[in-house]
Amino acid sequence: MRFRVTTHTAVKPPGDALDLLEARIPPRREDIVFSRAGCEIQAFVDRDDAIRMTHDERVELGREAVLGVLGDVCECAPELRFDWFAVSPAA
Repeated sequence: MRFRVTTHTAVKPPGDALDLLEARIPPRREDIVFSRAGCEIQAFVDRDDAIRMTHDERVELGREAVLGVLGDVCECAPELRFDWFAVSPAA
């Protein structure tokens, strides 16, 4: 599953928020691969979730996993704030 990490529209993060995040986020963490693509950071979640789950349930689990990594990164980096970022499924 692919996700987009962008700056949150409800919050006014600094213009370099994604650059700061990109500098701190690992290229790979467990089953998530991160890469920069223009004005977003892409996250590819390679999980083998239970087949009985609905697509929406799998998407939400993947989104929560990406948010978890962002939370960990922001917690360790005083220049970042977790609420600057939004995670959504990529089209």
